[in-house]
Amino acid sequence: MSKFTLDELINLKILLSLDRIGPVKVISLFNKFGSVENIFEASLNELTNIDGVNKSSAEKIINSRKQKNELQNNYLQELEILEKKGIEISTYWDENYPFLLKKIYDPPIIIYSKGKFLEQDNYSIAIVGTREPTSYGKNQTEKFAEEISTSGITIVSGLARGVDSIAHNTALKNNGRTIAVLGNGLDIVYPPENKKLYERIPENGVLISEFELGAKPDATNFPRRNRIIAGLSLGCLVVESDVTGGAIQTAHFALDQDREVFAVPGNLSIKQSEGTNHLIQKGEAKLVKNGSDIFEELNYKLNRVLKDNKKLRVEIIEMNMFEEKIYNVISDTITHIDEISIKSQMSMSECLVHLLSLEFKGAIKQLPGKNFSKI
Repeated sequence: MSKFTLDELINLKILLSLDRIGPVKVISLFNKFGSVENIFEASLNELTNIDGVNKSSAEKIINSRKQKNELQNNYLQELEILEKKGIEISTYWDENYPFLLKKIYDPPIIIYSKGKFLEQDNYSIAIVGTREPTSYGKNQTEKFAEEISTSGITIVSGLARGVDSIAHNTALKNNGRTIAVLGNGLDIVYPPENKKLYERIPENGVLISEFELGAKPDATNFPRRNRIIAGLSLGCLVVESDVTGGAIQTAHFALDQDREVFAVPGNLSIKQSEGTNHLIQKGEAKLVKNGSDIFEELNYKLNRVLKDNKKLRVEIIEMNMFEEKIYNVISDTITHIDEISIKSQMSMSECLVHLLSLEFKGAIKQLPGKNFSKI
């Protein structure tokens, strides 16, 4: 659960319930005042000194203090239900909040989740597409989802009919991880035919939503859901979509968030491929034929993530058997060439050749005194 106290969570919920006080303003307020409690104790003058907070917004914050008692009773009831259903609540400032999602322009301040986030989920790829895929679309979704999941990369999608469901199911079938982002409360299964899939995902992945329990899957919720799908992923793969489909919207969110976009080319004569072909034509998506095309493109982005968080690791760099053997004996701190040679059972000259290759690939770095470490 969140490290925030009940009082702080209630204050957050009050802030988020106010008109024109979205995630960006809440984060600005928190950064300025240091805590949610301090925001509510601030004066009108102090609040209006924050960029984006005008007099009207500041007055709403001050007047909203009256809602606290009512919300406290409601939230206590919600906490009991969350505990019974095994659903956790996290805030933007909690350690278990997804690393990549925190990087987008307007991250959800509060998220609900069922299942555990793992470190490898920071290396996720979204697979999205039409709810009515052709046989070609189904086959391509299965192929890409299998290649991605068996490579140890988490698949993110929206639990919708069609491409989304195929992507989730294929990941689980291959013992891979998958994250489903819902456009409704986590206590509602939508679409209803995905009940078994909904129940299986938390065993090897996560169900996530920014919507409170009881929130219905209204059409206005899905753009917000789609920005989270893109935000949780290093890249977004679109498999069959109309030009006005939700998958295209997700792709545009990904572009806005500086994430990579990939598209599977389709038949020019069918509606389901108009969106993907248009993305490729406009240069907004890279045409991909297999998972390797995605991995090759994401090497650049993975390096950027590693600079931000050195704890994260992923092994998608292609290595031959000798390079892999050497890589596995090198620690994250420092390993001397003598130790590498002994543990790998290879001569020093052989080690140096493969170490140089690994260095060029960005897998390791050389330190003074013929010491090496993983990047």
